[in-house]
Amino acid sequence: MSTVSPSKTQINSVIELYSKGKIQEALDAIEALTKGYPNEPLLYNIGGVCYKAIGQLDAAVKSFEKALAIKPDYIEACYNLGLTLQELGQLDAAVKSYEKALALKPDYTEAHYNLGNAFKELDQLDAAVKSYEKAVAIKPDHANAHNNLGNALSDLGQNDAAVKSYEKALSLMPDNAEAYNNLGATLKDLRQLDAAVKCYEKAVALKPDFAEAYANHGDVMKRLKKFDEALASYESAIVLNPGLDFILGNSLHTKMHLGIWNDYANHLDELTEKINNSEKVLNPFPLLAMIDDPKIQRKAAEIYVDSSYPQNHFLPKIERYPKHKKIRIGYFSADFHNHATMHLMAGLFESHDKNVFELIAFSFGPDKQDPWRQKVLLSFDKFVDVRLKSDRKISLLARKMEIDIAIDLKGYTQDCRPNIFAEGSAPIQVSYLGYPGTMAAEYIDYLIADHTLIPEESQKYYSEKIVYMPYSYQVNVSKRSVSETSLLRHELGLPETGFVFCCFNNNYKITPTTFTGWMRILKAVEDSVLWLYEKNNNTANNLKKEAIKFGINEDRLVFATFMPVEDHLNRIKQADLFIDTLPYNAHTTTSDALRMGLPVLTCIGNSFASRVAASLLNAINLPELITSTQEQYESVAIELATNPEKLKIIKDKLVDNLATAPLYDTPLFTRHLESAYLTMYDRY
Repeated sequence: MSTVSPSKTQINSVIELYSKGKIQEALDAIEALTKGYPNEPLLYNIGGVCYKAIGQLDAAVKSFEKALAIKPDYIEACYNLGLTLQELGQLDAAVKSYEKALALKPDYTEAHYNLGNAFKELDQLDAAVKSYEKAVAIKPDHANAHNNLGNALSDLGQNDAAVKSYEKALSLMPDNAEAYNNLGATLKDLRQLDAAVKCYEKAVALKPDFAEAYANHGDVMKRLKKFDEALASYESAIVLNPGLDFILGNSLHTKMHLGIWNDYANHLDELTEKINNSEKVLNPFPLLAMIDDPKIQRKAAEIYVDSSYPQNHFLPKIERYPKHKKIRIGYFSADFHNHATMHLMAGLFESHDKNVFELIAFSFGPDKQDPWRQKVLLSFDKFVDVRLKSDRKISLLARKMEIDIAIDLKGYTQDCRPNIFAEGSAPIQVSYLGYPGTMAAEYIDYLIADHTLIPEESQKYYSEKIVYMPYSYQVNVSKRSVSETSLLRHELGLPETGFVFCCFNNNYKITPTTFTGWMRILKAVEDSVLWLYEKNNNTANNLKKEAIKFGINEDRLVFATFMPVEDHLNRIKQADLFIDTLPYNAHTTTSDALRMGLPVLTCIGNSFASRVAASLLNAINLPELITSTQEQYESVAIELATNPEKLKIIKDKLVDNLATAPLYDTPLFTRHLESAYLTMYDRY
């Protein structure tokens, strides 16, 4: 060999071939040169870059490793090897390569940045934050590092800091749609929904084919109850990317809110097929109102939890705690305020035996200082506001407090945070009340139910061990505050005479089958009206149009707008019979109606959500109001509306039962639930 290294001209010719995209020619040239210069690390580094460019990642790794074998302090080869290993998913090895490059060159901005990316993929978020912070300290105008720092901070629940990082990124790259989308997601988490909407609108203005941003815009619009605008955004997302995760289900659920049922049966067939194919098509909560099949519901929940909230092994397994003087029960919820959950549970918290149980509330919802929050605050030994903490930090706090049994009151409902439990917050984790179905999560040990909700032959559709309460699974406060204002029918928009059917369920629970049945009932009962809850004016108009199709005058549908719960309980006494929805029954709404002496007629289904009203009716000893077919449901509704004596017998029985039936006996329910907790603890 005439020289030790190839000439600059030879190297430049290879680099020129690479830059022109002539990768194979560049590799051929490198192969020829390495025959003459087998110990030249630069050639192997360039060769690795070429292999990486054409996706031959294993060959790229070997080439970079050859360069480093010859020159162990070759900074660029260390960095390039890290990039390639990261692309191969060999994240731990990638981290070592980046760290070696940084040991050689501590101010290597891109190595800090990509080390941060590797740590984030490894879910080592604190380490990722430190790496991104080092990158922007060295290079303050590194827009992508600011953006990714925002992502890591957001994942850590440090949303205020994340917003600042996104805003810095956008000041450096104001045309970056991804950063606007990320900022929108964090503002949504901060409940700054109007600001989030503006971010998503900016994202799609900059990138009109940005399907994810349209979908996210739809999510916030749905949260704001602007269902028409939500649907328009979802439909835009579907046009751009029909395979986008969960978009089909979100669109269909929004149509349910609006009472839009075009092609409904075909949509359900499509959902079922996609769920059976393990496609990410639907959040499990909306499915409860669409398909009454616990097998399909479990499958959808398994897909969702694997995708969104898989078990996380970052924190060590909880070792056995020493036996505490009192069993420590942690109740986790976003709803420690004026909310249906507290309307049911406040009395339970008061009734717990404080000599046996220590109660700790973990509140990750808004700090609403209303009377319900003040009421439940007094029932807890500790009330911890964790809304600004990350899921992991909440789990760590629960571990530090040595919580024995963690109760998730949210499941997969709005504002839920299942990752707290995926991280492992307690040795025993229980799903209760908020979500009427299986979470299909291996980290949830128990589901509290009753024999009506989950017959023993249906246990196979639930991943949790079933805790059977003796009467109904649903706790209630013994007494509720009710407005005593005297109300007249006409003040509520009701006719002075005629039979009043009602259903105060959320509009999305009304399916075409249920509505068709209601129309047949109205047709059979002359001068009757159907009193429904109005959450959206467009929904009311759509339902009126549907009624007209059945030959029912739209005036026979009367809509009740929002009232404070004390006033609502008072007004529902003006109805004659509550007729339930299937497959998602009235839950709290059933117990509210029964409490006010209003009979509830239900049709029992196959899944948890479709059997709750039956559970409550059994607990108040009114099984005669439980039907098992659509035909029977309609027949009984018509019979009760046209036979005043029979309806009076049922109403009198209901009123008589209120004082003695177990449904509203909070102390009795509490003793049974505590017995279940003691059994769980003893088994543990």
